[in-house]
Amino acid sequence: MAFKIKKKNAFESMNLTPLIDVLFFLLTFFMVSSQYAQLDSALQVQLPSAANAIPMTVEPTELIVNVDASGHYQVRGERMTLDKVEASVKRAMVDNPLSQTVVIRGDRNVALQAVVSVMDLCTKLKVPSYKISTEDKVGP
Repeated sequence: MAFKIKKKNAFESMNLTPLIDVLFFLLTFFMVSSQYAQLDSALQVQLPSAANAIPMTVEPTELIVNVDASGHYQVRGERMTLDKVEASVKRAMVDNPLSQTVVIRGDRNVALQAVVSVMDLCTKLKVPSYKISTEDKVGP
């Protein structure tokens, strides 16, 4: 007596439902986390161009100070005066005294004094590293 054994395709025997659940979870996680990464760059600032610009990567130790075209300051989504910017930088220095970095994002149309004031503030508070953010130069 002979028996016939039917072999199923690999796709018919594999359940894809757990895999789809994991993919939806990852998609949701990345969608939510990307919203928090955009908070510091929400202010519309036209950055000046530079031929040798390096793309900015946000690190946990960076404090971003935005300076808009009218010379107003914004840190962590909050508009503030230079005195409040100083208080924010002091707080950041207390939290991370050895490797704190301040990124200054000044609008290309802002008066130079507003950006220099933030740089002077960083020097006064002995910030280990501060830099001015620019965008790549487009064209010749």
